[in-house]
Amino acid sequence: MPKTQVARGRWRRELARPAWVREHPQAPWAAVLAVCVGAFMGQLDASIVTLAFPRMQLEFHTALAGVQWVSLAYLGVLAVMLVPVGRWSDAHGRKLLYVYGFGLFTLASAGCGLAPSLGWLVVARAVQALGAALLQANSVALVVHSVGARKARTALGVQAAAQALGLAAGPAIGGLLVGQFGWRSVFWVNVPVGVIAIATGLVLLPRSQDLKEHGTGDIAGAALLGASTLLTLWTLAQLADPAPRWPLVAVVAAVAVVAGVSFWRVEGRAVAPLISPARLRAAGIAGGLGGALLGYLALFAPLVLYPQVFRQWNLPTGRAGLVLSCLPAGFALAALLGTRVGHTVSNPVRVRVGAAAAAVSAALQCLGWASPLVVAGLLLVSGASLGVVLPANNALVMTSVPESDSAVTGGMINVARALGTSLGVALTALGVRVGLGHGWASPPLVMAALAAACVVMVFTAGPVRRPGMGIWAP
Repeated sequence: MPKTQVARGRWRRELARPAWVREHPQAPWAAVLAVCVGAFMGQLDASIVTLAFPRMQLEFHTALAGVQWVSLAYLGVLAVMLVPVGRWSDAHGRKLLYVYGFGLFTLASAGCGLAPSLGWLVVARAVQALGAALLQANSVALVVHSVGARKARTALGVQAAAQALGLAAGPAIGGLLVGQFGWRSVFWVNVPVGVIAIATGLVLLPRSQDLKEHGTGDIAGAALLGASTLLTLWTLAQLADPAPRWPLVAVVAAVAVVAGVSFWRVEGRAVAPLISPARLRAAGIAGGLGGALLGYLALFAPLVLYPQVFRQWNLPTGRAGLVLSCLPAGFALAALLGTRVGHTVSNPVRVRVGAAAAAVSAALQCLGWASPLVVAGLLLVSGASLGVVLPANNALVMTSVPESDSAVTGGMINVARALGTSLGVALTALGVRVGLGHGWASPPLVMAALAAACVVMVFTAGPVRRPGMGIWAP
């Protein structure tokens, strides 16, 4: 039986929209607009911070291995919390947790801007990620519930456009803000936007009508996934440190492996697992999730690498941001235009062609071009190639499962995306440290690894959907 919200406490009850909003013919699209603010800010915040890394390194007197945790804390917590938050929202209200999520995101952004040390900044970023998880886990459900099934595809396309715009705008806006106002400004910009978003969410978003109790959920699975993910990222971060503490690194790495193995065993026995091993064994799921992880790794790694390169070139921060924005801009453009060829080119072909183009672009970047204009062009090609790969790959995953499993499978894709971006940060920092430590050029080292990852995607594109399954045609 659906839960009623009438008997719940004031702070646990979703507020109804004003009558003039609820009865307006454009009320569904007003709700979509409110969700798009969160979609834009979530992606903006993921990409805007990398331009601030060099300034953070100077202020906190640390290497890239230290400041990488500003991104890793955010992405790691996001990866761990997306699926559990989805279950909480089904039980307590999607609008309620979305609005609270924006409140937490806004307060944590202010905390980032005021952080007196790198440690405080990392903690504030972890809290910010929890708020972002509350936003991202609820956005699709709020959009679909607002406009209805018939207009859901169009509305989700609008939301995807907002996400792509945020991802593309991040480096350019970050470069301008850091250049004019310092690195703290990339966090302060979230505060006024967050206040506006909270107000619009309260007024424009509909209440949840189908709340259901889900019990305590897979607490053991969530704890083991979190431990395995964060300890693995810590291990990679230590390897990127100029002076790793080897005994501690070995112990933590062993604990991370044990936690990962235990997670899969627990999930195999869980009644309602976070990630079902049975679903992973279904056609296309495991390979498709691996493709999503590699694709997002290849997308995010250059956002960490090139600010270090531009710092060596003494390129102004504003100009560096414009060059770097070519990567997410190419991704956004290709992702939005790619739907036009979806009915004429199959998804496996799109994955293979796009991954091959991304591999070629990464290989060309191994040549160590010293021209910002050439780098901008290659980043544009890389972004456009990945903008072809990732939507097609994700569609292959979704079309390999029954419609009843689509929500859980979508959560798995979100986890793969967060893990891929986290590894993009950690492995790039490791590549920079190894390259500099041995007198190698780190950009060619990192780009060669990304080219290899893209080649793997070429040969592991998922199979076509099975008859009678799936919700979207490839």
